[in-house]
Amino acid sequence: MRRGIAATALVAALALAATACGGDDKGNGGTEAGGELSGTVTWWDTANDAEKASFQKIAEAFTAKHPKVTVKYVNVPYGDAQNKVKNAFSSGSDAPDVIRADVGWVADFASLGYLDEVPADMAKKVDSEFLPQAAASGKYEGKTYAVPQVIDTLGLFYNKKMLADAGVQPPKTLAELKTAAEAIKAKTGKAALYLRGDDSYWFLPLIYGEGGDLVDAKNKTVTVDNEAGVKAFKTARDLVASGAAITNATDGYANMQTAFKTGEAAMMINGPWAVADTYAGDQFKDKANLGIAAVPAGSAKAGAPQGGHDLGVYAGSKNRAAAHAFVEYMTSQEVQVQSAKELSLLPTRTAAYEQPDVKSSEMVAFFKPAVDKAVERAWIPENGSLFEPLKVEYTKAITGASSPEDAAKAAGIEFRKILKGWK
Repeated sequence: MRRGIAATALVAALALAATACGGDDKGNGGTEAGGELSGTVTWWDTANDAEKASFQKIAEAFTAKHPKVTVKYVNVPYGDAQNKVKNAFSSGSDAPDVIRADVGWVADFASLGYLDEVPADMAKKVDSEFLPQAAASGKYEGKTYAVPQVIDTLGLFYNKKMLADAGVQPPKTLAELKTAAEAIKAKTGKAALYLRGDDSYWFLPLIYGEGGDLVDAKNKTVTVDNEAGVKAFKTARDLVASGAAITNATDGYANMQTAFKTGEAAMMINGPWAVADTYAGDQFKDKANLGIAAVPAGSAKAGAPQGGHDLGVYAGSKNRAAAHAFVEYMTSQEVQVQSAKELSLLPTRTAAYEQPDVKSSEMVAFFKPAVDKAVERAWIPENGSLFEPLKVEYTKAITGASSPEDAAKAAGIEFRKILKGWK
């Protein structure tokens, strides 16, 4: 566990505050004497531009159930969120009551004492009513600190018309992708695949595809620089060097979405969060033109990471009762079904998949089996910290600024600096 002096002091202060307050108004976290919730709940949401209006509307509708609670919605860009949240929590200044955390951040925040434990009754529901792999992402050292809001993984988005015009099927392997790329280029003059080169999350399917992983948490071993890791870096470089894929070292997500939506690239690797924005593109005015397939397999297998977002309550919140009630509402079946219908996001509640609006969603129908097969990441506090040094080396390798061997070696060195005592 990584617990600094500041975090320890914060937990101690919270314990004193809870003891001093006892059962009064503030100690109940915004519950009045009659048991009615009140006060303000500030929620920092990391939803993208295509999602945030829907989430804000849903969040503010919480007041229909609890009229004396005001929800303050704040959208925080995902790329800035992890550090911004940690800074706010560590200082206690203007910190949110509730955060939307990437599944890879929860163990980190919990290890630092920043998250309030999920109430026992809700924690039992998480264990019994939510997808097991989603529930696992909100736990740290056997305790539940966050409730899963959405779950996701990566898939291969493809332009049905472009592939049909080139006479190719969605590739099941990277070898098939390279063959298809030649036909697509010859027929349309366009690239087959846009592969992000500025975000190491997109490296995960490549290393899984070679039978590897970033780390072996059980044995406390760094594995990004083993044979499978080197192969993954080679694969990334080969896809670009061969012309099968195009990439960009900066602002990759926007460039990828633009290239795919305008038909400059016939395929991209992305997740369910991108569906709503993709439909807004010129190529997909007819929504039926968008196809989704599994991420193409590497030399060993096909593999994509388990992702998603969880909701957690700040341990220093002055309105914890209302904040936990808000989290329960935002992860309710009703809200999850609405998000699936409006945004094609995958629920984390098992029973939600039996609801008509979820069962009828073509995107959910594809991504749910993909999620069931997704590779569960190591839920360790350092999880999120590994992606920045990996991004540096991945970008170097995919653009040819560094050899795959050197990129893998450098990533391993940086990982071992972060994971003290690991092999």
